[in-house]
Amino acid sequence: MTPSDVKATLSFSDGSPNMDLPIYKGTVGPDVIDIRKLYGQTGKFTYDPGFLSTASCNSTITYIDGDKGELLYRGYPIEQLAVGCDYMETCHLLLYGDLPNAEQKASFTARVTNHTMVNEQMQFFLRGFRRDAHPMAVLTGLVGALSAFYHDSTDINNPEHREIAAIRLIAKMPTLVAMAYKYTVGQPYIYPKNDLSYAGNFMRMMFATPCEEYKVSPVIERALDRIFILHADHEQNASTSTVRLCGSSGTNPFAAIAAGVACLWGPAHGGANEACLNMLGDIQKMGGVAKVGEFMNQVKDKNSGVKLMGFGHRVYKNYDPRAKLMRETCYEVLNELGLQNDPLFKLAMELEKIALEDDYFVARKLYPNVDFYSGIVQRAIGIPVPLFTAIFALARTVGWIAQLNEMIGDPEYKIGRPRQLFVGSPTRDVKPIGQR
Repeated sequence: MTPSDVKATLSFSDGSPNMDLPIYKGTVGPDVIDIRKLYGQTGKFTYDPGFLSTASCNSTITYIDGDKGELLYRGYPIEQLAVGCDYMETCHLLLYGDLPNAEQKASFTARVTNHTMVNEQMQFFLRGFRRDAHPMAVLTGLVGALSAFYHDSTDINNPEHREIAAIRLIAKMPTLVAMAYKYTVGQPYIYPKNDLSYAGNFMRMMFATPCEEYKVSPVIERALDRIFILHADHEQNASTSTVRLCGSSGTNPFAAIAAGVACLWGPAHGGANEACLNMLGDIQKMGGVAKVGEFMNQVKDKNSGVKLMGFGHRVYKNYDPRAKLMRETCYEVLNELGLQNDPLFKLAMELEKIALEDDYFVARKLYPNVDFYSGIVQRAIGIPVPLFTAIFALARTVGWIAQLNEMIGDPEYKIGRPRQLFVGSPTRDVKPIGQR
């Protein structure tokens, strides 16, 4: 961090002495005011619910400019990465700081590929779940259970342990997600195949059966790979902050990532694309395309309680840069699979058209976001709606690990301990039960 020559002066109207606060400049983005000594010198905390104005760390991994609609991984624009790189290259970039050359890529991909199998006892662990359990409930348990199978890489203070845990998590997550899916549909688990790509291997584990050979479609493989790239990291969002906070206690990487999976499950976070498809299903039940206008009028009515899912973004005040890329992929996949006339997809495209043209939505910048398109793509591929968030967790695992490792390597890293504004009862005495 580079300290600025300019300082912020905090003054109090009650006559308390002024306090100078250092200002730090990032490479890009807003300056930050350092308030670490605030409590020690003034006895006061800051109050910032949701941490909307607070930088919890310094980071070199991901940068977002919500006003410009810009997303950078290690300085590289997401638009260039999604077109010019695959997911394995993106993983290398996030973990190690730069894109690999051909030799580094081959070596990294081979390491990940050689760790894709999971302990056979995971099958018995799975049998403890109900068949109709939500995949995220199952995945939270499976990821946490990895720490019971791989004790040799649970010391976060050992760089070698962190390295192998990172490779294991990236490698095994597709296997675990596919196992969770196969379990719910009552099909045999399919073992990984080392001659396939990361996305191709996942597709095969999801949809192959022992009865016949499974051929991976190059268009679907590329689409899934792009979904993984676009979801690989997204700065200090709720699940990433959860992983950092959990990891700050010194817990093992598998436990920290399991906490991230649990946080991602929420409908306001990773569950957004599942919520979006459920919304499309509700409109379909209302009468489909003919009822889109009526539905949009309900959305505009604040008293209706009807929410438009998959549009707008908390961070991006303009178009979500990932959505542009996902939109291209969406149309490619629908064309490849001949699904342009599928009723639900026609409905989605009508919804998109209104949102992009209607003054109400344009003025509020409620553009389709990445969740809108990725949900449509995943449904087209054949991934069931409840599994969408698990796919998101699979893609985001590398970002979580990169952020966790960065925090552990930060000399300023301490166990997270937010403070509070207490507004409850002051001290009072316990009365005997007969006097209460």
